[in-house]
Amino acid sequence: MKHVPDATGDRTFTEEGVTDRASVDSLLSELDEYAVEQALRIAESGIDTEISYLTVGPDDAKDALRKALAMGGDSAIHVSDDDIEGSDAFGTSLVLARAIERHGFDLVLCGMASTDGTMAVVPAMLAERLGVPAVTHVDELSIEAEDGTVTGRREGDGASVRIQGTLPAVVSVTDRSGDARYPSFKGIMAAKKKPVETLDLDDLGIEPEQVGRSGARSAVDTAARRPPRSKGEIVSDEGVGGVGLADFLTTRKFA
Repeated sequence: MKHVPDATGDRTFTEEGVTDRASVDSLLSELDEYAVEQALRIAESGIDTEISYLTVGPDDAKDALRKALAMGGDSAIHVSDDDIEGSDAFGTSLVLARAIERHGFDLVLCGMASTDGTMAVVPAMLAERLGVPAVTHVDELSIEAEDGTVTGRREGDGASVRIQGTLPAVVSVTDRSGDARYPSFKGIMAAKKKPVETLDLDDLGIEPEQVGRSGARSAVDTAARRPPRSKGEIVSDEGVGGVGLADFLTTRKFA
């Protein structure tokens, strides 16, 4: 799970070149809700499951875990450490992988991307670090517990591809994999009693210089606000509006 700034808010960067999370409300990344839904569907299919959610972030990132637990599931893990701030995808994937290894797993489910960074590379990095197959960007997902396989369908520009891997595996699902359910009042109340374990870098055996801004392989040099939209050109129609519109499109090479 990832706790991200609200995409409808006025998102900005700090002077250090990282997202200014204090200036905008944050919430569970919408794309991660589809991973939650798929986990719950696997449990409802009759396969014996234990669903644990994992997030990396400051104290308020627990809100993302509570939202997921309100939808369903059993427990959660929150990795929180000041030295993690400013981590890039490499650092984030290291922290996640160590936490997953510590907990143990059969299947890691991710959203196809986060709604803030939108890089979509962390699931593949996780699979590499964990040494397991990666079945990514799938619209449909099925698990064969007896065979120990996971199968997904990925839609391409010109073809539909079926991908299969052996468990344990890392899977990322798209926003076409199935509508995420809404938490019920009963689920919201139950989520308050579900266990949330808190870990830091020492618990995961990670040195501070491996993560955060000091360990990042990429950095933001500068950031500037997007310029305001300019006023559009009005083509008045006094019998020759079509000509004016055609000239407008031709000048801008749209026609």
